[in-house]
Amino acid sequence: MANILGIFTAVVLAVAAFVASKNKARFEEEISNRDAESESLVKSQARLKSAQETLKTLPEERAEADAQFAAKQEAEVEMKKANEETQQQIAEKTQEIAANKKKLDVNREKTAKVGDILGLSEKMKNLRVELEELDQSIAGREATLSNLTARNTSAQAEVKRWQNEFDLMGKGQSLATLQTRIRNIYPTWGFVTLAGGNNAGVINNSTLDVVRNGEVIAKLLVTAVESSSASASVIPDSVKDNATLMVGDQVVPTSGSSKADKKSASN
Repeated sequence: MANILGIFTAVVLAVAAFVASKNKARFEEEISNRDAESESLVKSQARLKSAQETLKTLPEERAEADAQFAAKQEAEVEMKKANEETQQQIAEKTQEIAANKKKLDVNREKTAKVGDILGLSEKMKNLRVELEELDQSIAGREATLSNLTARNTSAQAEVKRWQNEFDLMGKGQSLATLQTRIRNIYPTWGFVTLAGGNNAGVINNSTLDVVRNGEVIAKLLVTAVESSSASASVIPDSVKDNATLMVGDQVVPTSGSSKADKKSASN
C-alpha cells in the first residue's frame, strides 16, 4: 500500500511539474509578446508625432500654391491686355488699309490717263508687305496667348487638385484614390498596420473601410501615418458578425466619414 501511495504521489508531482513548466513557458511567451507590442506602440507614437509635424507645414505649402496661382492669373491678365492692344492695332491698320485702298482707287482713276502704273504698283506692294507683317505679328501674339492660356489652365488644375487634397485633410478624410491592404493585425491591442501611407493617400484621423468580396466587414480609424505605412485602430462594434480581419484584406476610404465614427473609435 505504501508503494502504491508513493507511486501515486510521484505521478502527481510529475504532472504538477509538467504543468508548471508549460505555464512558465506560456507566461514567458506572453511577456515577450507584451514587450513587442509595447515597442510597436512606442514606434507608432513616434510616427504619429512625425505626421503631426508634417501636417503643420501644409499651410505653408498651400500658401505657396496660392501665390503661384495668383501669379499665373496676373500673367494671364497681362497677356489678355496685350492681346486687346494688338487687336486694336489690327483694327487701326485695317481701317488704314481700307483708307489707302480708297485713295488707291481714286489715284488709279486719276492716273489711268497718264499711265502711272509703276508708282501705283509700288504702293500696292508696300501695302501687301505691311499687311503680311501685321498678320505674322497677330499670329505670334495668338500663339503666345494660347501657350499662356494652356499653362494657366494646367496651373489651375494643379491648384484645384491641391485644394481638394487640403480640403480632405482638413475634413480628416483619406484621398478617394486610396487603395491599400492590411499588413499586420494586433488583436490584443485592437489595431492593425497598413501597407500604404502618405504616398498612397492615407490621412491621419480618417476613417477607412475594410472590404472583402465587395462587402464592408469593418471600419478603421487611422492613428499614425508614415510615407509607406500607417497604423489604424479597429472601431468597436464595426466588425461584421462572424467576420475576422485577415492580413491582405482590402482597405479603402469611408465615403463621408462622420465625427460619430471617430468618436466611437476613440472611446
